[in-house]
Amino acid sequence: MKPYTYKHDREKGMPIVDKAAIRIKHWMEHNGHHVEEYDSFARQLEESGFGASAKHIREMAELTRKSDECLRKALIALDKS
Repeated sequence: MKPYTYKHDREKGMPIVDKAAIRIKHWMEHNGHHVEEYDSFARQLEESGFGASAKHIREMAELTRKSDECLRKALIALDKS
């Protein structure tokens, strides 16, 4: 499987703070899509009798939400620098 690569072309010559804001916002949006997918799939697993597996997927969704909180704080910290 190929690793995910972010298109950096638009960031060339840009100050690091601007690059960081773009990437952090992108990561938060990307994580949001994952959380939606995790929640949806956990429901499907639960409905199919795989509650133990669903529990772990829900835990992953929660960890992703927590990682978003770290990203949000990083974004706020950029404004304070």
